[in-house]
Amino acid sequence: MRTVDTPGGSPTAALQEKVAEERLYTASQWQLMWRRFRKHKMALVGAAVVILLYLTALLAPFLSPSDPFEYDSSYIYVPPQRLHFVHPETGFQLRPFVYGLTQTIDGHTFRRIYTEDRSTIYPIRFFVRGFEHKLFGIFRTNLNLFGAGQGTVFLLGTDKLGRDMFTKIVYGARISMSIGLVGVAVSFFLGLMIGGISGVCGGAVDSAIQRIIELIRSFPTIPLWMALSAAFPPQWSPVTVYFMITIILSVIGWTVLARVVRGKFLSLREEDYATAARLAGAGQMYIITRHFIPGFMSYIIASLTLRIPAMILGETALSYLGIGLRPPIISWGVLLQEAQNVNTVAMYPWLFTPAFLVIVAVLAFNFMGDGLRDAADPYGRR
Repeated sequence: MRTVDTPGGSPTAALQEKVAEERLYTASQWQLMWRRFRKHKMALVGAAVVILLYLTALLAPFLSPSDPFEYDSSYIYVPPQRLHFVHPETGFQLRPFVYGLTQTIDGHTFRRIYTEDRSTIYPIRFFVRGFEHKLFGIFRTNLNLFGAGQGTVFLLGTDKLGRDMFTKIVYGARISMSIGLVGVAVSFFLGLMIGGISGVCGGAVDSAIQRIIELIRSFPTIPLWMALSAAFPPQWSPVTVYFMITIILSVIGWTVLARVVRGKFLSLREEDYATAARLAGAGQMYIITRHFIPGFMSYIIASLTLRIPAMILGETALSYLGIGLRPPIISWGVLLQEAQNVNTVAMYPWLFTPAFLVIVAVLAFNFMGDGLRDAADPYGRR
């Protein structure tokens, strides 16, 4: 049997192309979204960074070389220690190490000056036994990813009490990253539900909801936060304060999504396919979930991914100003309270490191949201 070549190439290539086209035509909406999302390189990078940040928050006790509340007055404002791979005797080696620290006092400024003690070497060891913690909040263990034995390893320096900044930043990711998820979940539920009711019902219900939205949006944000923060009883636990800050951010943030959902519902309920679905006997909830919401799914996804970094920035700003979370809670905003003084930042610039983590998280969410929005756009190119 003889095979006839096609003008476009070999028969195998033509067959594979045909199979790929058939798969494309029969693919579900989620499969098409994933196919388009993979073509957005920056979105993939942003998604990878977001996943890495949440894994860091989830495994914070394991990744930290020391207890976040452990302090040592002998190591106040230690600059970041350098990792070395070239041993003075054996040359290059794969196992990193750090030198010991020698402390002196500047006679003019009375600042502590730390220099490397080349005679003392502490190799970095992995999967070591360190401080006791609960992994995933369930399993009690003292296993840590790395440590320097009897030596010190301050990858990002220390603060004014001698606490390791790397450990505090890793622990701070748990609060700063989770407050975005919790806050967006609450605001998304409120915005979608209240906006949907306003758009579907119309009339007096719509007018009442819109007046409430206008009232909420008329409040000045910063004074409102300050008033609510001052209203918190001082005897509340840090967990309760964290929960209330999340609720405040959510209650303020749902109004934008609610207005967009209302406008979409008002326009979509007059479309021909909505009328046809009603004439076919479909219920209101079926039309909303099967026709209305998928019609503007791209905006919902974009709004969700943009609201998370907005929540992170909101918590950081509140905590930085001292009206949000407070010690002993550890978040990136709380850590930045030490960087409020310009002179402190000039002398100890590593205290500003949490700000760079906030920037990275916000950019990663924006890139990922841009890719998800394009992937969910029903009128975009396939």
